[in-house]
Amino acid sequence: MTLLKDEPSAQIPWQNTILGFAELLTLETLQTANLVQENWIVNSKIQAMSALTMATRRKLTPKGHATRARIVAAAAQRIQAHGATRTSTEEICEAAGVSSSQLYHYFADKGSLVRAVIAYQTERVLGVQREYLGHLDSIHALRKWRDLLVGIEQGLQCEGGCPLGTLAAQLAETSHAARVDLCSAFERWEDGIRSGLRTMYDRGEFPKSVDPDRLALALLAAVEGGFLLTQVRRTTAPLEDALDTVLDYIESLLCHPEVRALRLASLAQDKLREP
Repeated sequence: MTLLKDEPSAQIPWQNTILGFAELLTLETLQTANLVQENWIVNSKIQAMSALTMATRRKLTPKGHATRARIVAAAAQRIQAHGATRTSTEEICEAAGVSSSQLYHYFADKGSLVRAVIAYQTERVLGVQREYLGHLDSIHALRKWRDLLVGIEQGLQCEGGCPLGTLAAQLAETSHAARVDLCSAFERWEDGIRSGLRTMYDRGEFPKSVDPDRLALALLAAVEGGFLLTQVRRTTAPLEDALDTVLDYIESLLCHPEVRALRLASLAQDKLREP
């Protein structure tokens, strides 16, 4: 059947269709699109800067590596003591014993230096726990790890707080790139706690309803919250109480009726296998 031109159904209102579709793009939609574009631009810049930094580091001589490490260590110390915004590149140069041209040879800008400081502090914080992270698969190991953290704070006389927590408080709301790096740092820390708890879960030491991933996050939150209140109150009591509360709960899971039943069943099977 052929449609006549004077029939309404024969007309194809392309222009009206386009205008109608455009009206669907509300202000909120446009703002969302702009936000996605901005995030894409920021992430692209982060990736480009990371690639540039890696390329620069690969070309460094041993002396260059030492100079760069000295700059990062000086920046970390200044930022920990005075904050990122109140620490100038001139102060960092003076503390590291380098010129501005040397600093900018290794770092494109202050932002890239701050990101290097995050990496530096991440390795320091996780490095001191290396003996324990990834091996927290018993209540004994968890208690020893707890004693290590409390001992560190006692040695520091409860001053300074957690370097990563301090950086997070300073940078999380002002630098997208820094927040991403800090998120990755805390995820590495959480992974080190989580792996041991998952091992305990896989061995049947927790009830099936327990989520070891949530336990790991709770432990890390207890550590960070404990560090903060320890710094403010100048006593390790908040850190000790926070960790002991979570660890006491974990220990109570080992005596759960479901866990004891599984343990007894396992022992019975072992006896049946005996000659």
